[in-house]
Amino acid sequence: MTDATARHIPDRLVSPAARLLKSWETLLLAVALAIFVANSLASPYFLNAWNLSDATFNFTEKAMIAFAMALLIISGEIDLSVASIIALASTAMGAAVQAGAGTPVLVGIGLGTGLACGAVNGILVTRMGLPSIVVTIGTMSLFRGISYIALGDKVYKGYPSDFGYFGQGYVWWVFSFELVLFAILAVVYGVLLHKTNFGRAVYAIGNNPTAALFSGIRVQRVKFILFLLTGLMSGIAAICLTSRLGSTRPSIAFGWELEVVTMVVLGGVNILGGSGTIPGVVIAAFVMGLVTFGLGLLNVPGIVMSIFIGCLLIGVIALPRLWTMWRG
Repeated sequence: MTDATARHIPDRLVSPAARLLKSWETLLLAVALAIFVANSLASPYFLNAWNLSDATFNFTEKAMIAFAMALLIISGEIDLSVASIIALASTAMGAAVQAGAGTPVLVGIGLGTGLACGAVNGILVTRMGLPSIVVTIGTMSLFRGISYIALGDKVYKGYPSDFGYFGQGYVWWVFSFELVLFAILAVVYGVLLHKTNFGRAVYAIGNNPTAALFSGIRVQRVKFILFLLTGLMSGIAAICLTSRLGSTRPSIAFGWELEVVTMVVLGGVNILGGSGTIPGVVIAAFVMGLVTFGLGLLNVPGIVMSIFIGCLLIGVIALPRLWTMWRG
């Protein structure tokens, strides 16, 4: 037996505990704990229960979109229009408020707008065969442009008081409605991706769409559903964000697409498709939330946070290639 053969152990023979210790999720969890400790030492206000609760608002709305985005990227596609869908959905809800609509109608409009935008992206990609990155860059400008045309420099206000519960209400003690919804969606998407035939189809498509097609998977139908889910989650995020802010501007959620994609890739999802997990995205959401909240407590300017997010995205994408080059 050669030394190389002796050193190599097939993955199937490695114990689950050993695989867990070597996983990206474990590394992320260690980073999250380190950031938590650093924040607690850097600011005396960080460990306050209500401050920690407020910290969750830095990532819950984006993470809701990231769950659906993770499945879409695993399938080999991407949606860069999510922030603009939020703007259009919020604008539609604001216009409905001016017409006297109540909370149930507003929720329906937010969800419906998100689904409609997702359907537009899905049709252009799956029915017309256009590249998703090109399509969603176009609809990113289209959806937000409609918001600017409708609002200009105006602001929609006057949302019903009960509508504020989605973004400002608490289910119990320091646990906000958004945090509870985030946890529920994490479980739903975790089961969907890791425990169902649909999830296995998503992985198969991301690894080899041609082979998936010949194995009987309706590739275009699955991708269309994923675009619908991404639009729907953007609509839910629009409801929560608009509720939390209490107003609508056309610039709402500006730049969120970068943070959502960063959250997904930081969570271990391969930007080229085929691999990734929901638990990784959950931990990545906490990492980004803790970092941005910690920087906020230290009065770090927002532009510095944007620079950090951009560097983080480049670093996470480049790290596997640098690791391969170093080992080779």
